[in-house]
Amino acid sequence: MAAMVGLFWVTPDAVYVGSPPNAIGVGVRLTADGLEALDPDGHRAWRWEGLRSAVVEGVPSESPAGRTSKLLGAVVSAAIGTFLGEGPPEMTLRMETVDGSQEVTVYSAAAGGYIAEEARLSQELLDRFVAGTADPRAVEVWGREHSLEGTPEPSARQALLNTWAQV
Repeated sequence: MAAMVGLFWVTPDAVYVGSPPNAIGVGVRLTADGLEALDPDGHRAWRWEGLRSAVVEGVPSESPAGRTSKLLGAVVSAAIGTFLGEGPPEMTLRMETVDGSQEVTVYSAAAGGYIAEEARLSQELLDRFVAGTADPRAVEVWGREHSLEGTPEPSARQALLNTWAQV
C-alpha cells in the first residue's frame, strides 16, 4: 500500500514525483540528495545543489468535488492502463540545472486529476527542496511511518504539504 499526497506517491521505501515506476520502469524518485529518473534514456540523477528549478508541467487538475471517492479507482485504472498500453496522463518535470535545461516524463498517479491546491502546494514544496529551505527526508520519514495507512483526506494532505515545507 502507498499514499498519494499532492504530486507525490509515497511508499515506506521511496517517494516519487507522480506515479511510481510503471511496467517499463519509467519514474522519477525524490531523495534526500535530489531527483533520480529512470526512463528510456537510462538512469539519470540531479543533486538538489545542482538544480536551479524543478517544475512539474501539464498537471491534470480536478476540482475537490468527488475527488476522494475517485482516488482509489483512478490509481487502479492508471495501473491497469499501463499494462494495456493506455498509460496514465503524462506530465513533464522540467529542470533548470547548472548545465542547462532537462526534461523528464512523469506519469500522473491520479488519472482523474489533482486538486489544484495540492498541485500548487506540491510545486512550492519542490521549490523549497531546490532552494534548500525544506528537507525531503521529512516526506521519506512520513512514508515509513504512515504510507501503509493509505492516502489521507484532502485537508490532511494539504496540511502535510504545508508541514513538509516548513521542515
